[in-house]
Amino acid sequence: MAFDQPSLKSRALRLLATREYSRAELQRKLAPFEDAVGTLAAALDELQAKGFIDEQRVLASVLNRSAAKLGAARIQQELQKKGLAPQAVADALAALRATELERAQAVWRKKFHGAPADASAYAKQARFLAARGFSSELVSRLLSQAGHPPSAQSDTDESEPNWL
Repeated sequence: MAFDQPSLKSRALRLLATREYSRAELQRKLAPFEDAVGTLAAALDELQAKGFIDEQRVLASVLNRSAAKLGAARIQQELQKKGLAPQAVADALAALRATELERAQAVWRKKFHGAPADASAYAKQARFLAARGFSSELVSRLLSQAGHPPSAQSDTDESEPNWL
């Protein structure tokens, strides 16, 4: 190995210095630099044994960074892409789903400041929330609570409060 080429372990540490990476992400990023079969796995095993690679920290990092602005579906996709254990992802998402409506309301309020005025605005707001990973039934519930959906609006029905 030449002195001008960093080792797999130093490359991994350089990546880990910027943010948390899962073992699967490091495997994908460092595979092109592996000279001999098994050296990457050994380097990653050593880093994991020393606590530099920790799946729980990766999970907590993603949740901390994304929970305030994304829905459970989008966060699940991100966690699965990182190669985290399915059970850990399921447990984290169960806790997120309990606060899904409140988080969707906060994201919606920050962007739109009010109920949709017409069908076009309703569709725009629904697309915005859906793109952030909030479920369609949650989006329709949130927007109907904000103001009746444009297609079902009537002057006689005032039963739902306009609390948003």
